Amino acid sequence: MTTESNSDPNLESGPGHSDNLTAKDIIRNGEIVSHDLTLQGSNYTFLVKIEMEGHESLAIYKPRDGEAPLWDFPRGTLYKREYAAYLLSQILGWDIIPFTIIRDGPYGIGSVQQFVEHDPKQNYYTLEGDSAEQLRVIACFDLVANSTDRKANHLLLSNNGKIWSIDHGLTFHEEMKVRTVIWDFCSEPIPSHLLQSLTELRDLLNYDANSRPDLVNELITILPPEEISALRRRMDWVLEEGIFPGLPGRNRRRRG
Repeated sequence: MTTESNSDPNLESGPGHSDNLTAKDIIRNGEIVSHDLTLQGSNYTFLVKIEMEGHESLAIYKPRDGEAPLWDFPRGTLYKREYAAYLLSQILGWDIIPFTIIRDGPYGIGSVQQFVEHDPKQNYYTLEGDSAEQLRVIACFDLVANSTDRKANHLLLSNNGKIWSIDHGLTFHEEMKVRTVIWDFCSEPIPSHLLQSLTELRDLLNYDANSRPDLVNELITILPPEEISALRRRMDWVLEEGIFPGLPGRNRRRRG
């Protein structure tokens, strides 16, 4: 369990970064000076440049007002789910989602997530066999967060070999509806350290607000009560079963 990771999806400090000013500082407090609409997805998504004190950082901005209405998710909540997914990753200590906040932007309030420098030719189907350990963490996260839109290109392979998980707007629905491309680990035991993290979070949810870490309280605040209750039930289920679900033999990815 952790409060917030210091890892940087872009890792190396290049031009525009200093020892005293981090990418997180820039994303939190800097000025969005440009915003380019991307062509992927059904919601408005922008690649933004954020500047602060002569330094800059790139990020992905998803405004609430650019969300397409969905029949099964409350309107205007996808940006909150992006942030809630980041909070869950940090609380569990899994650090699989780039730094994400909620802040104002050119088109109003929305989620802003640090951009990950990555190889655009890589996706879930092209990952080599030595990525299995990282994928197990993401597969377990998808069960707990109830990821409803795990596509192959929602996994980014960064320049140092770390796999980052993105696009979490369709998560935390109170009805179980996991949809994912990751079926590699059907019937395998979920690693014990992942189960331990879930056990610790489940226990923390039973504490009063004054005894819980700030990130846990923030997660409880940003999601409606019925979705927090569903999160508890999913953790109970994962901990009771202790194995990855799926269909035997349905490995969709080439394994090394």
